[in-house]
Amino acid sequence: MTELFKREFNALWHSPWQLALISYIPLIGVLALWWLFSAGLPRQLPVAVVDVDNSQISRMLTRQLAANAVIAPQSYANEAQAVEAMRQTQVYAMVVLPYQLKKDLLTGQQPTIDIRYNSQFLLVGKLLSSQLQLSLAEGLTQIGQQRLLLNGANKATVDVSLSPITNQTTALFNRNNNYVGFLVPPILIALWQLLSMLVFINSLNQELVLYQNRYYFPKQIWALIATKILFYSPIMLLHGGFILLWLYHYLGLPAAGALVDLTLAQLAMLMALWLMVLVIFTGMRDSARSVSFCTALFAPAFAFMGITFPVNDMPLLAQWWRLIMPSSHYIDSHVSVISYGVKLPHVLGQISGYWGFLLLLPFIVFFANKAKDVPKTDLTSSDVNQEVS
Repeated sequence: MTELFKREFNALWHSPWQLALISYIPLIGVLALWWLFSAGLPRQLPVAVVDVDNSQISRMLTRQLAANAVIAPQSYANEAQAVEAMRQTQVYAMVVLPYQLKKDLLTGQQPTIDIRYNSQFLLVGKLLSSQLQLSLAEGLTQIGQQRLLLNGANKATVDVSLSPITNQTTALFNRNNNYVGFLVPPILIALWQLLSMLVFINSLNQELVLYQNRYYFPKQIWALIATKILFYSPIMLLHGGFILLWLYHYLGLPAAGALVDLTLAQLAMLMALWLMVLVIFTGMRDSARSVSFCTALFAPAFAFMGITFPVNDMPLLAQWWRLIMPSSHYIDSHVSVISYGVKLPHVLGQISGYWGFLLLLPFIVFFANKAKDVPKTDLTSSDVNQEVS
């Protein structure tokens, strides 16, 4: 094993791409993604406003929208221009203030204010939908108060008449609605999983033996796989630990539980990831195809975590896809520890959910043994290349 570790270290030292994947690329990726969301909340999102009424009340509602820090209203002459601007993503939403809006409000009618938003941008669309309704409701409430007072209503009963029931929404684990604490952790976990996959598959691809246009495995393939797992697991765990320390110690994001428990969950996630990569690698025995397939499989990991979209509302195929994502299993432990402060026994119970990945072992053994018998002597990739040259 000592010789195999030295061999793996030498292979890593002479591979600039592999060195980059385990050193500065993860650090740059983590810091860059954090910087993108460091503002905490989106601000000044462009919204198209079509003022067909052009009255004092419609202009007051437009000013009410502008007073909201999230909304940046932009005037458009007609609805067609606003719709075209939405299609070209120049604006994320549109508000149409209808004709005779002032007259209908003052005469007790119920005019319809048309609000549309681009739901393809999930978080932006949801945020604008709530903020637009909130801003317009505040403006319309002021108009309602004035109308009731002019009609002789008692000032003490005006608020009760307009809003008999007041709702208050409080985010339990994200009181400031900060997107750093909400989005950045699962995004970084998805990135960490993708980089770990690339590190492991690149290392495995170095062991492919090319002979007569076919790839084989060396006879010591099992020892080589064990060496790679023992060699790269601590390295990638260091990057996983850096993510936790950066978020919950340096940035000071709230964490209710112990981060050590999450390190154990990260180790279980890595073991499941190695099994997934091994079954793909041994089954395909082609470096380019293995990397492409693994990338296509794990690239959408963030979308399947259930953070921005409810898992139960996903199509059945997406739910199955989610089950084979190690990061989807890990994020349950992450949320439980960070938000609910669960203890180690509960985390161990969640880790036991990885047992399904053990069913991949027979396939790995079958594929590896099938391609292990090289027709010639036990050659390495470099030996074959020298012989061909």
